[in-house]
This record gives sequence, structure tokens and C-alpha cells, in this order.
Amino acid sequence: MQNRLQTIQTISKYALGLMAFLAGLDKFLNLLTNWEQYVSPLAQRMLPLTPTSLMHIVGVIEMIVGLAILTKATRLGAYVASAWLVCIALALLTTGHFFDVAVRDLELAVAAFVLAKLTEIREGSAVELGSAARTLRAEVA
Repeated sequence: MQNRLQTIQTISKYALGLMAFLAGLDKFLNLLTNWEQYVSPLAQRMLPLTPTSLMHIVGVIEMIVGLAILTKATRLGAYVASAWLVCIALALLTTGHFFDVAVRDLELAVAAFVLAKLTEIREGSAVELGSAARTLRAEVA
């Protein structure tokens, strides 16, 4: 069972980490889509940035979150990705379009949250195992 959880956690880590990093990188390249079309008119009125500048800032944040997920900060990165994706979905709803993308982002937010929880379980198990090993060594000594 532990091996299966580890496999699921590892696959999720790489899938979500790479997704966030590559989506962030593409905010500069616009190969996958024209990202500016997803900027909410509400955000455009409220922020003193062009849609392109906003997407570049978003891209940097997404790359950092992706790298966090892919490295030792998986749990933190996954929680941030989960919250970030919920915020993106809410922003998409304010456009009056892209409801399918908003639903997809909510599903990805759930996946990121599950990754964070799986990472917590694995980290907790490692701490418990380490504590048990120290206790056993102390008893033997």
C-alpha cells in the first residue's frame, strides 16, 4: 500500500509540477494559446498593467510554484498551486466565457490539494519511522 501511495504521489508531483512550470513558461511564448484572452475585464480595470505584463508576472509565479512542487517543497508548492488554480477559476468566471477551463482548473486544484495531502502523509510516515528507529536505538543502547 505504501508503495502505491508513493507511486501516485510521484506521478502527481511530476505531472502537476511540470504543468505549472510549462504553463508559466508559455506565458512568455504563447505557443499553447494567447494567454491574454483569459484576463478578466474586471482585472484589466482594476490593475495598472497590460494583459501581457500581467501574464508575464503570472508566468513567473507559475514557474516558481512548478519548481517548488518538483523539489523538496512539494507540499507547500501543491497547496499554493491549489489555491492559485481556484483563484484562476474564479477570475475566469468573471469573463463570462471559458467556463470549461474554469471547471478544469477547479479539478486541477483538487488534484494539487490531494498531492499536498499525500505528501503530508508520506512526510509524516517518514517522521514516525525516524522517531521509531531512534526510540529503538535508544532502547537497544
